[in-house]
Amino acid sequence: MTTVRVTHIGGPTALVEFAGWRLLTDPTFDPAGRRYAFGWGTSSRKLADPAVAADALGPIDAVLLTHDHHGDNLDGAGRELLSSAGVVVTTVPGARRLGGGARGLAPWATTTLAGEGRPTIEVTATPCRHGPPLSRPIVGDVVGFALRWPGQAHGALWISGDTVLFGGVRQVGSRLPVGLALLHLGGVRFPITGPLRYSMTARDAVKLLDDVRPHTVVPVHYEGWKHFQEPRVAMEREFASAPADVRQRIRWLPIGTPTDLET
Repeated sequence: MTTVRVTHIGGPTALVEFAGWRLLTDPTFDPAGRRYAFGWGTSSRKLADPAVAADALGPIDAVLLTHDHHGDNLDGAGRELLSSAGVVVTTVPGARRLGGGARGLAPWATTTLAGEGRPTIEVTATPCRHGPPLSRPIVGDVVGFALRWPGQAHGALWISGDTVLFGGVRQVGSRLPVGLALLHLGGVRFPITGPLRYSMTARDAVKLLDDVRPHTVVPVHYEGWKHFQEPRVAMEREFASAPADVRQRIRWLPIGTPTDLET
């Protein structure tokens, strides 16, 4: 059995530590207050400081970057951190934009992370659609990541990435077992696009978990920015009415506190 230590730093950003590895997801380390433009008239303001400062992180072996072109997934301070990370894995267009040897993965493509004295990690990109049908030319490419290594008791560590509920993300459950899932939620909406959603709600998550059935689910990407439209209290109400086997899987992590979990 592998124990994974997860520190939810805020928004989509988490530090994942196990077996000598230190991995970071979607680095966002700017202070609160800045407004970020996402294109086509959409924008958002950051409301909370990161729970851990970038200069307090220590060495990072790899950054798993679901996409590089939105400030709530990679902001200025996060971008500065990339050059000191051992490896950056992201989308194919994102790797071209970032350069510097970043590895770009299309959905279901795989790369490996290897280090002396540590287990080799197989990293597989999983599908995302960051908005309604036909929105990809506007919102850009996004991927999630499934991480597999020897000794996992329940299955892969899965980072969903920013996505709505659609057939592609539901494929994860039929293609691999998932032990621990970091699920991007928040029900993102913008005034200019009305009721359209750009990330999952808790109701979507309940439906997805019926397909994927992970051992443990950690919600992330639901707080710290103004465009997150479904706060924790609303999600907790939705999860409370879900079937018992779904409710038992949900783990809310205290922001900034390292927490040991099984995968």
